[in-house]
Amino acid sequence: MKVTRFSRERDLIVVIARLWSPRSHRRVSLAVDTASSDTVVTPEIIDDLGYSARDGEHVMTVRSAIGREQGWTLRVKRFSALGFVVPDYRIHVFELATGDDIKGLIGLSFLKQFNCELRFTEGRIRVERAAVDGY
Repeated sequence: MKVTRFSRERDLIVVIARLWSPRSHRRVSLAVDTASSDTVVTPEIIDDLGYSARDGEHVMTVRSAIGREQGWTLRVKRFSALGFVVPDYRIHVFELATGDDIKGLIGLSFLKQFNCELRFTEGRIRVERAAVDGY
C-alpha cells in the first residue's frame, strides 16, 4: 500500500506526478479528478518534455464543464503518480483552466488500475494495486 499526502486546505486534491520522455522527465502538479475519464496534461508540459503533436496518436475533442476543448492523445514513455509507475502511458493533451500551478488531471484511466481510499480529514490517499479479476 502506498500513501500520498495532499493539502486539506485546497479546493482540489493536488498531488505530484512525474512524466518521462526519451530525453527528459518532469515533475508536475496534477489534480485527482474522478470525473475525468482520462489523465490530462497541458501542452506546455508536453512541449517541455520534447514531445509535439506529431508524436500524438489521435486528435480529440473533449467535453468539459466549460465547453468543448480540442486536443490530442499521446503515449509518454512513463507516468508516475500516487506511488506507482506505468510505462507507455496514454494521456490527453489540451489546455485546462485550472490555475497556474496545476498542469493537468489524474483521471480514471490511471485510477481504475488501483484500489484508492481518500481520507479527507487526514489529507491522505491510500492506494494499492488492484487484484486481478477482483480476487
